[in-house]
Amino acid sequence: MLALRLTRGTHPLVLVRRLLVAAASAGVGFLLLCSLGYASAHPASAGSVLRLLWCFVPLAATVMFAVAVARTDPSTRPRPGLSSMGLGPVRLSVLAAVSTAVSTTLGSMVALLFFLHLRGDLTGMPFDGGAAEFLGAGTPLPLAAALMLLALVPVLSATASAVALRSRPDPARDTFGSEELPEPAPAPSGLPWGVALVALGLAVEAYASRDAVGSAFPLPGRFDATPVAVLAGWTLAAAGLAVAGPGLTYLCGRALQAVRPGAARLLAGRVLMDEARRIGRPLGLVCAVFAAVIAASALYGGDERPWGPLTALGAVVVLGCTVATLLTSALEAKQARAHTAEALLRMGAPVSVLRSATALRAAALLLVFAPLTWVIAELAALPLAK
Repeated sequence: MLALRLTRGTHPLVLVRRLLVAAASAGVGFLLLCSLGYASAHPASAGSVLRLLWCFVPLAATVMFAVAVARTDPSTRPRPGLSSMGLGPVRLSVLAAVSTAVSTTLGSMVALLFFLHLRGDLTGMPFDGGAAEFLGAGTPLPLAAALMLLALVPVLSATASAVALRSRPDPARDTFGSEELPEPAPAPSGLPWGVALVALGLAVEAYASRDAVGSAFPLPGRFDATPVAVLAGWTLAAAGLAVAGPGLTYLCGRALQAVRPGAARLLAGRVLMDEARRIGRPLGLVCAVFAAVIAASALYGGDERPWGPLTALGAVVVLGCTVATLLTSALEAKQARAHTAEALLRMGAPVSVLRSATALRAAALLLVFAPLTWVIAELAALPLAK
């Protein structure tokens, strides 16, 4: 009840973020139900398992986005006086889990209704039965399996949100709490491991695709001769970029402060170094997703290998969730250093310095991650373009 009351009185932008979480949950739920419908219509097909495996990529992206939204929710932010009202860290984490569960459950229910409508279970078959094949229309749908699949997003998102907020540090003890610039934060230690994972993933992909002459890695809808190791290689490379993201962000901050930095460069570099762990991992995942999109666009999308509707939906969910997670993490970082910006303004710092620091941070990250994304995409597509 408390979660519903807070939802009614919350800011419109917060409601928009929750609706985006519900939309992502609906997309993942629809993909999971499509996999179940295909498996019901083709019980002996190996493609059913591969369809389900593909669904875990947008599922992971949706859970990550839901956690990022829960972390930036003002109703779950620790504030003075809440503990005396019985809203300590544990209660706030439970509140975040309930709010996340409500949003994702709403999306799952929308996915179920839309899926049943397209199958013709509620009304007549729409689109002249054009969606009957990949929805498994005409075959009974296992109710228990459908409910279990639909419960994956709410359960995983609520649990991950509760754990993330339970272990969230107190923002009042942030390193930007004083009116002086903070000392340089310790460098993240995951950069060498991230580079190693990316190299290993690309090597596994190249090794797995060397015998697949004339058969590039098929997206959902083309299940013949699928080298599973290629998917494993892509997963390793994406994990490596996520691990290396904080280290690369930290190095961007160090580079901005090199060679007699001015006030704007010094502030931009210190902020990047302090926020490397917070925004570096989502930035690495965005880099991995865009690299996968570029590589897939070089292999698919033409007349010979057209995009399927489920592939397009999964790509939109993954791309949208990762970009939204990055923007939400950047908003969380902005909220964490809001008192620092106020302190600098009280000390007489011009607003143009803060704006210049923001532009310098964005430019530095773009100059590092954009070429990296293109290189990874070219290396990922090279062994498959046969």
